[in-house]
Amino acid sequence: MRAALSIVMGTLVVLAGCSSAKESLPPQADSTAPVLAPGRPGEVARTLSPSEAATAAPTPTANAADVKFMQDMIVHHRQAIDMSALAPTRAAAEKLKGLAARIKAAQGPEIQYMTTWLKELGQKVPEHHAAHEGMAGMATPEELGSLKSATGPAFDRLFLQLMIKHHMGAIKMAETVLRNGSHVRIEELAGDVSITQTAEIRRMQQMQKELA
Repeated sequence: MRAALSIVMGTLVVLAGCSSAKESLPPQADSTAPVLAPGRPGEVARTLSPSEAATAAPTPTANAADVKFMQDMIVHHRQAIDMSALAPTRAAAEKLKGLAARIKAAQGPEIQYMTTWLKELGQKVPEHHAAHEGMAGMATPEELGSLKSATGPAFDRLFLQLMIKHHMGAIKMAETVLRNGSHVRIEELAGDVSITQTAEIRRMQQMQKELA
């Protein structure tokens, strides 16, 4: 009797252990569940099947579009900083001076980030006055000369005109690399550039209305 009771108790302990282990396992995702993929700027989200989701994620491998975006965006950002550096002594509106200061504060670290990324991959970092013919949104030497000569409200109006065009160019560059690039860090940066500069364009357009 005592032996039979020991066997029964032992069996119960084993079954309880199995039940406890099964209950403690984390819930498993259903492999047949669809995945919602956020859309890129201007696009709606779409539903992916599990097999599509496995190949839809950006990779950590850079391609030529990623490298070109980083090299061109360094040149692009440098001009925005050069333009913004004129505001403290030439602008009339304090609101515009504040905007210019934020542009410098944001794009300076981004240049450092992009420079480090290119160096890590053994890619060329553009010279400060590298050629930028045909680059979207860049001010011409003549436009920059006019900006440097302007002061007061005239400076404010020209700065806003040129910087809005400049930001639109950066957004266009971001959209291009989001379509053609492959590196996850570049996709994140391009998304940030697009969101930040779209918001700044709205603020600058409002400033233009106030100056009109």
